[in-house]
Amino acid sequence: MATAEIAVALPALVLITAIALWGLTAASVQLACTDAARTGARAAARGESLTAVRELVVKAVPQGATVRVSRDEATVHVDVSAPVKPPAAAGLPPLTVRAHVAAATEPGVPPDKEAREGGTTEEAREGGTGRRNDVRTRSPSRPSEMSPR
Repeated sequence: MATAEIAVALPALVLITAIALWGLTAASVQLACTDAARTGARAAARGESLTAVRELVVKAVPQGATVRVSRDEATVHVDVSAPVKPPAAAGLPPLTVRAHVAAATEPGVPPDKEAREGGTTEEAREGGTGRRNDVRTRSPSRPSEMSPR
């Protein structure tokens, strides 16, 4: 009789363990996205080009993440979002983890060339779509796409 009870309870325990590990993965991805967004915001606030900032952030985020960097005269905004796939047996939809960081632009930072031309935002989504502005990073496992908002 104990064997039958274990046979019924074991799949439930495996499912609960898988969902708990998914939660830990989501928390880890959230921390990685937040850290990458903070690093990017600091770099952009110091005056680095938006392209360099985007590349810096893309290196630090999980594969499949979307990165958006924008700067105006007073502030820098970095948005990162990444999907977290659930365990296959759970039948749940993927979570989308988001991080947004805003930082004040350092005094004396000149506007970017992109800003003077009207394109103050750069967006990258890993797994490029082949659009006109598709840009690949140095790492072949992390393709990215760059397009104005």
